[in-house]
Amino acid sequence: MFEQHQSFQSMYKEGELTLGLHVPLENYRTRTPTMAGQVELARIAEAYGFTALWLRDVILEDPQFGDPAVGQIYDILIYGTYLLSQTNKIAIGTSALVLPLHHPLRLAKEVATIEALFPERIIMGISSGDRRADFQGLGVDHPSRGAQFREALSYLEKALYEHYPAIDTRYGQIQQATLVPKLKQRIPTMVTGVAQQDFDWLGLNGDGWMYYPQTPVRQSEAINAWRESAARQNQTAFRPFSMPMHLDLAEDPNEEASPIRLGYRVGRNKLLDLLKRYRDIGVNHLFFALFDSQRPADEVLHELGECVLPHFPSHNN
Repeated sequence: MFEQHQSFQSMYKEGELTLGLHVPLENYRTRTPTMAGQVELARIAEAYGFTALWLRDVILEDPQFGDPAVGQIYDILIYGTYLLSQTNKIAIGTSALVLPLHHPLRLAKEVATIEALFPERIIMGISSGDRRADFQGLGVDHPSRGAQFREALSYLEKALYEHYPAIDTRYGQIQQATLVPKLKQRIPTMVTGVAQQDFDWLGLNGDGWMYYPQTPVRQSEAINAWRESAARQNQTAFRPFSMPMHLDLAEDPNEEASPIRLGYRVGRNKLLDLLKRYRDIGVNHLFFALFDSQRPADEVLHELGECVLPHFPSHNN
């Protein structure tokens, strides 16, 4: 389906692994990120050959969420478009658009516009969401977000890909009208987390799956369950698996991996071994979050670009 899609072909190939980065490119740890120098770092990442920059869909700062829950501070699609305008080929991924918090027609208009202006450079991760403060702020029911997710996704895809669709849902109706701009091809759409769905649904829906960081053993179990569900439903086409990983890159290149929140502290040589394990269990794209790094993000970025990325290059290189 995506044989001619620039970013998909750069990022995803069966049995192989590519690398991306999670914005902010900053080691802010438990502080609020400054967002300083992000364009310059994004350009450096692109020059090295990282395949994607990933952004989060967060509205409100919620001290109870504790990560700190601000994402990249700026709106996911507006800031993503800004980064697209300041770079040349690196993809922007959403990890992930919380469908119950966006009207699907408005979201369709926004992503279609981005795709038209920056063709083949957006990878659309979608989720049901988990941040209660954002749901409460918008007056959206949190417990029913799984059902809302399914209905919003159906509306979104009809609006994006059907010509003069007939739509009649809780979100509104479309009759004898159609969305513009019209897309030349599908935007790769990755279900993120389980989105309050079961594995039968996950095996059948989405162009790929993105799941939370886990050890290679646990992640292998999740990937196998997903692929087995797809096979039971005769879904045989390749669909990629992606995951984030928090990284505290040690100065000692031979430091063994030790667990940190949602990832590892590890030296670059042992990181190579770890990444090969993830590749071998079926991870096709992994993006580093440098939030918890003890070293400055630019320093880590250069070391990754020079010593790690050449082992997992873009497929378009």
